[in-house]
Amino acid sequence: MTSRIPTLERYLARQIYGAVGFVLLGFLALFAFFDLISELRDLGNGDYQLRQIFTVVALWIPAHAYELFPVAVLIGTLYVLAHLSSNSEYTVMRAAGLSPLRAGAILAKVGLAFVAATFAIGEWISPFTAEAAQKVRMQAILSLIGSGLSSGLWFKDERSFINVREVREANVLGGVRIYEFDTAYHLRQVTEAARGEYAGAGRWRLLNVSQTMFGAAGPTTARSPEVDWRSAMSPDLLNVLIVVPERMSAWKLYKYLQHLASNRQKTERYEIALWKKLFYPLATLVMMALALPFAYMHARSGMVGIKVFLGIMLGIFFHMLNSLFSHIGLLQQWPPVAAAAVPSLLFLSAAILMMLWIERLRPIWVRLRG
Repeated sequence: MTSRIPTLERYLARQIYGAVGFVLLGFLALFAFFDLISELRDLGNGDYQLRQIFTVVALWIPAHAYELFPVAVLIGTLYVLAHLSSNSEYTVMRAAGLSPLRAGAILAKVGLAFVAATFAIGEWISPFTAEAAQKVRMQAILSLIGSGLSSGLWFKDERSFINVREVREANVLGGVRIYEFDTAYHLRQVTEAARGEYAGAGRWRLLNVSQTMFGAAGPTTARSPEVDWRSAMSPDLLNVLIVVPERMSAWKLYKYLQHLASNRQKTERYEIALWKKLFYPLATLVMMALALPFAYMHARSGMVGIKVFLGIMLGIFFHMLNSLFSHIGLLQQWPPVAAAAVPSLLFLSAAILMMLWIERLRPIWVRLRG
């Protein structure tokens, strides 16, 4: 009997890998189509042409793959198990010695490949391609001069060159320098500000400002606690440049956390993102555990579609819950590890309760009703 288990394991692995791959490809094609429609709205802005648009859409695919992997694993695994159950194949497997515990162990073994793939995409591929997509878009639309320089970001706005040392939020700039030139491109004024805050309608409020004017009589310097500055640079445009914590690699998050802590700045959002980065690959195993009880729900082929639809709804709910608990944890100041782990723990608990219901409580309930 035990000699049949490796055969069942290989069979299940082939079926699950094929189904998950098919589902993931379908999702990626759908999201790429949505991205294409969204990017086409900016067609013709600056140098943003079809070649750049297709490049950006292609570079966003790994980020979508990382976010959708647990959902695809849930739907693919659920489809395979529901299909086997509807064809009575799973009943034969159980007769061959496939106990629920053994089935769970097989799914866990199969799921390790998904864990490794999710971690690899989220740690090494997705952060790189997402940053590259943002650079391509910014360089084509906004005349971004440099984003990988040690001095920060450089922009051109009419006859002014703007240097921003640090941008963590789209409406707040840290370390702003503005080099203004006249019509003959002679340096006319240099403005330095410790901080810039967006005030709306294309207006920025610069704080702790030092302005140096270059005239015929030589340079003169004036200081002011606050100065208004109008620019075409807006938070909407800067948003595409900022790499959100959820799309940074775990190593970069860890190094950035150290930087924030050493400067006595808030780290809660980045701590939650780091723990989510560590827990998220394990969510693929949780999704497989959630799909397992559906194999024990005996139903004919007509129920397969219903089960798959339920899997899609559960996957969407998990994705929403994962984001919701990150925001709740940040607002309520929960421990970062709790905010990151609670959604997966809730779904794992639901999977265990479903198995207990099917294996122990459901037969008793059926006998009582009979």
